[in-house]
Amino acid sequence: MPEPPKLDIGYEFRDRALLERALTHSSFVNEVPGTAQSNEVLEYLGDAVLDMLVAEALVACMPGAGEGVLTRLRASMVAESALGQVAAEIGLGAHLHLGRGEDSQGGRERPALLADALEAVIGAAYTDGGLEAARRVVLHLFGSRLAAAAIADPDPKSRLQEVVQARRHVTPSYRLVRSWGPDHDRQFEVVCLIGDEVVGTGFGRTKKEAATAAATAAIENTGGEPEPGGPGAE
Repeated sequence: MPEPPKLDIGYEFRDRALLERALTHSSFVNEVPGTAQSNEVLEYLGDAVLDMLVAEALVACMPGAGEGVLTRLRASMVAESALGQVAAEIGLGAHLHLGRGEDSQGGRERPALLADALEAVIGAAYTDGGLEAARRVVLHLFGSRLAAAAIADPDPKSRLQEVVQARRHVTPSYRLVRSWGPDHDRQFEVVCLIGDEVVGTGFGRTKKEAATAAATAAIENTGGEPEPGGPGAE
């Protein structure tokens, strides 16, 4: 069997044994005497680290997005199917240490197994080089997906307007409630209305910033996400 191409995860391990352990499935441990550990503990660690770092990156990419949008995007990025796809793209399966039975049954292409191994690699990077090392791996592997999510997701005011127009056939409006503070540190409070109903309140250093915050609050308060199938879908 030819040597697989080098595994490109955006990080060079100081302790290569950690990477090898991340690539070792429990089936290999069961069949090969003397193999100390599988990747299960590193997978557990990597799962938690990945969740946090994807959340961190989404907040950085989409500072105006609300909690509901960020939670949805994070869930889609760390889902088993998505992780399996990322692992397949970097050829992770070819590097795995599998037992003969698991290997013969297509384990190197199985999304669940690949997803677990990818989490283990992230856990190994965290163990080897701390949070910064894990962050480098996550941004290297998920950077294009994070950028695409930020581009595809409209700003909160546009997103709210799209959904409200589709569902209620009206357009949200914004009203300045008050402003206070010195000129160099002015603060504004803006409310978002659907008809005469206040559905969100936002604060900011400019009217625009406060209105964006009000739209974000309105999305959270009204469940203002697009219906399945697109705007206006039943």
